Amino acid sequence: MNSASSGNQSSEFGVGPSVALGAAIAANLRADRALMSDTKLFAGQGSESDSTRSGCGKQDPVPELSVDLAGVRLQNPLIPASGCFGFGEEFLDFFDPNILGAAALKGTTREPREGNPTPRIAETPSGMINSIGLQNPGIDVVVAERLPALAKFYHQPVIMNVSGFSIDEYVECCEKADGLSEFIELNISCPNVHGGGMSFGASCAAASEVTREVRQVVKESKLFVKLSPNVTDVVEIAQGCVDAGADGLTLINTLLGMRIDVKRRCPVIAQSIGGFSGPAILPVALRMVYQVAQTLAVPIMGSGGIATAHDVVEMMMAGASAVQIGAESLRNPLVIPQILEQLPEVMAELGITNLQEIIGVAKQ
Repeated sequence: MNSASSGNQSSEFGVGPSVALGAAIAANLRADRALMSDTKLFAGQGSESDSTRSGCGKQDPVPELSVDLAGVRLQNPLIPASGCFGFGEEFLDFFDPNILGAAALKGTTREPREGNPTPRIAETPSGMINSIGLQNPGIDVVVAERLPALAKFYHQPVIMNVSGFSIDEYVECCEKADGLSEFIELNISCPNVHGGGMSFGASCAAASEVTREVRQVVKESKLFVKLSPNVTDVVEIAQGCVDAGADGLTLINTLLGMRIDVKRRCPVIAQSIGGFSGPAILPVALRMVYQVAQTLAVPIMGSGGIATAHDVVEMMMAGASAVQIGAESLRNPLVIPQILEQLPEVMAELGITNLQEIIGVAKQ
């Protein structure tokens, strides 16, 4: 993560990936984009002769990348995680968002929030720590302005991420969001706010209660609950959410972490402790997705440390029907199209012709 998240605190992401949009990395990305313009992002989008023919008349099968997520078909399983895609416009300079399987939007609360004080990002050797604090324009602005703006250029499924500080706030936001997107992701796992977020996801009783109340007003969208890894028994909490009416789960949000500036002898970020994400947490995320998938027959979006096509396959074999890519998309905004390009090759190496068929196949 070192190259992207260094130092410039004024560019910290709040409603988009601006942390990764420094001048140096942007120049590299423009070069990558020029290179990618000469390649096909989808194995299945070329002409039939390009996608099925290996020479001498032999027909190779076209890898099937589409997946079913709680009854909604995604053209591929790749989703930018909430907080790493803003409301979409930030990525237009880098790639067509319509290549995504779905897009998870910035976490939204009832009132507009400016987020936590800076500095709120710290580097680690294998990831990053952030404490953005749910910076967002508020549910009314998202519904009235951001969603219509997104609809002008993006036509794949949308995941509205809703957070809050009380059950009433969750219910009000979800009621306003219901039916405006294919999915509502109930974020009860944000570690960067006090009096809400992760406090609801830290106990089975609280997670069940907020899920049950929200379920009463979510009639049209699929309701997913995003769970925290900072708990003793994630399976128990997952079970409570499903019993309360969740259609699916997102696993996992960030772990708690911190760094200390040894010269100033104080924590690097203003809130001292933040959410740790990046490649270092992939084994933790895999373990929790696996544990829940072994116990509950429920669709899961796997999130945490995914950075390569191999990581995608690994997460799906653990039990995820789709994957969310977070920290890596901040370091490299082109990582999703790059994974999409690499995925058919990785599938061919592993003898996989259909991603749907590998979901949860990893067993003892």
